[in-house]
Amino acid sequence: MTQVIGVPGGRSAAVESWGAPDGVPIFLLHGTPGSRSGPRPRTSVLYQLGVRLISYDRPGYGSSSRQHGRSVADAASDVGAIADVLCPGQRIGVVGRSGGGPHALACAALLGDRVRSAAALVGLAPPDAKGLNWFDGMNPSNVVEFGHVDADAAAAETRLLKCAEQVRDNPESLLESMRPELSRSDRKIVDDVAIRRLLTDTYVEAVRESVAGWIDDLRALRHPWGFDPSQITSPVLLWHGADDMFSPVSHTRWLGARIPKSTVEVQSGTAHFGAVEALPRVLAWVKDAGASEGLGVERMQQPAFLA
Repeated sequence: MTQVIGVPGGRSAAVESWGAPDGVPIFLLHGTPGSRSGPRPRTSVLYQLGVRLISYDRPGYGSSSRQHGRSVADAASDVGAIADVLCPGQRIGVVGRSGGGPHALACAALLGDRVRSAAALVGLAPPDAKGLNWFDGMNPSNVVEFGHVDADAAAAETRLLKCAEQVRDNPESLLESMRPELSRSDRKIVDDVAIRRLLTDTYVEAVRESVAGWIDDLRALRHPWGFDPSQITSPVLLWHGADDMFSPVSHTRWLGARIPKSTVEVQSGTAHFGAVEALPRVLAWVKDAGASEGLGVERMQQPAFLA
């Protein structure tokens, strides 16, 4: 059931949770574009892990109020406000996939001891990352998407509006438009019926009302984040598929060199959507507060994702 929770600035956020009610609360921050209904493990897997998974629509997505001019850092105050309602007094874990990765790192940096551990999967580095060629190794569509939001915001919004219309008419259209740039491993993952449905569901919900969340995400990711990743003191897992061209692995390596208690895991033979398959093991790592090194967690013995 979706809950509407008040967050700073008089706004509201649409929130859902799954899994063990008394489990370790872990926030899952969706990709770009995305929503609270994004890919997640089965409820039975979450019970097995001892995790209460919490997800919300970032401002402007789905049923959450827009926050004009938001930065990546602003995610921390929203997550903190939601945690005050759903798990007061408890330490939380935070996991972000793709565009959600930087937002998860913001929570780890700015919520202090309240965050037990965090993970960023196939995430991005700050746009002003010293020594990093931000666009190097990135596929053409993402170069255009991120480049336009800086150079020609009106053109970017027009393009996203057209894309949103197509998604509303045909929920598979966004995945199909990505297909020429998908690696073989990514195609195998997105062709899985359960995962494909979760991805199309999250895209449809993301743009149900507007493209505000999508364009605001792009702007936030390409402008100063509002925090320094090196100030993170909790354990952090940085996971990346070696063949990722949507978010190049060089971004994760840059972050890993600067976050003091980080574990960098680069998995060969996989790419961007490999993060979806890695999620159950990542949640186990975060739940254990980074006690284990890497993802040395036994794989689930049942299908991990919703059918």
